[in-house]
Order: sequence, then C-alpha cells, then structure tokens
Amino acid sequence: SYGISSHAPLPFETCWTLSQERVPDYLQEIGRLKQRYAGEIEIYAGLEIDYLNEIQNPANSYFQALPLDYRIGSVHLVYTDEEEIIDTDTDPENFRYLLEKHFRGNLQEMVTRYFVAAMRMVEAGGFDFVGHANKIFYNAEQSCPGITEEDWYKKKLSDFFVFVAEKGLMVEINTKAYIQKGCFFPSIRDWKILQELQIPLVVNSDAHRPELIHAGRAEALQQLKEKGFKTVMELREGKWQEVPIV
Repeated sequence: SYGISSHAPLPFETCWTLSQERVPDYLQEIGRLKQRYAGEIEIYAGLEIDYLNEIQNPANSYFQALPLDYRIGSVHLVYTDEEEIIDTDTDPENFRYLLEKHFRGNLQEMVTRYFVAAMRMVEAGGFDFVGHANKIFYNAEQSCPGITEEDWYKKKLSDFFVFVAEKGLMVEINTKAYIQKGCFFPSIRDWKILQELQIPLVVNSDAHRPELIHAGRAEALQQLKEKGFKTVMELREGKWQEVPIV
C-alpha cells in the first residue's frame, strides 16, 4: 500500500505546498489511480498538514471535510517575536541565519517555540500520526553540538511524547534523511521513550521523489527490530493495522 500525502495548503503561497485551488484535482487524480490499480496495489489519499496556529492546523473544518484516507500532523514553522513565520526545516546554514536574525542566537528559545507548536498541534488533534517528530534536533545539533543532550531539551521531548501517548496518536519514523545524513526522525536515541510509552509507529520515507519511495525503510525496520520493537502500523484494506516486523 502506498500513501500520497502532499504538503497541505497554507494561508500564503509557498513553493512546497499544494495550493488550495488544486486540492480537488489532487484528490481526483488519486481517485483515478485507485481505480486504475485496484487489485494490484492499494493507494491512499493523504495530506501532511502544518500546525501554524489555532486556526491553521489539521483539526480545522476545511481539512476535516476533505475525503482523505489519513492526515499527518507536522510542525515546520514557528512565529518570531515580530510575528513573522520562519521555517525551522531548512538547511543548517539558513537555520543559523534565522536563529541569529530572529532569536538573537538563543537556540533554546527557538527550540521551545517549536515544541510549544508541537504540543498545541497534539492538543488540537485531527490527524492520524505525528510527522517527523523532533526534526529540529538535526539543525539544533548543527548549530550547537550536544544541545539535545541537555536536560531542558530532553524534558521537552519527553513531555511531548508523553502527551502523544495520552492522546493515542501514532508517531512516524521518518527515513528521508537516512541516506544523506545517516539519521532518522525522531532520532534512534529517542526511540527508547517511544518504546517505554508503547506508542504505535509508522515507518515512512517522506520520499518527495518516486525513486526514493523505499529509501531507508529496510534500515529503519532492521534498527527497530534490533531494539526490541515487534510491530509497526500500516494502512491496509482501509484500516490501520498492526503488522509484525520481519
């Protein structure tokens, strides 16, 4: 089974999100593919929906009304003191530039805003699983090596996963960066918390390009197996099902 999940529309234009005007075409084309390949592969329509604020998030009425098979809740964007919106999911050089420009180099403040947004997203709900949880850790480490081992950072991450578990949500093991950066999102060292909390996991490549559809997937499943995880969640026959890791 394959899920197609574009970045959902935002209330402003970007080069990386689906425009709202094209959503009907997007859903129609996925519907056509479902029929075309029925009996061969399962195809599901999804969206990766940003938490931006109390209005723009996966739970809002627009996204809830769409005939989607699944929804991903993700945080990429945070507000600055000047109420500007910046993207934390950028390259390390631009991340450092944004950190200096908008947060006066205060990485703890920037990371805190990321986790505040993530907590509010979980509270609002309206999605099936958390996309690339703690993705900010990579850029944070590039800017200040060792920061993710500090007590305040580990507490924010732990509190976040506890809240996810309380809400009964799944968490994605995102394999997108494995080939180039050798890491998963969340990081392997975060998986122990997921295991202790018994949070269901979904392994996804976040491919963006068809040739990367399985990139890092086998490696992630092997790592999960070695660390004692027995199952992952997969969307099959229209339902989320617990599947053994083999």
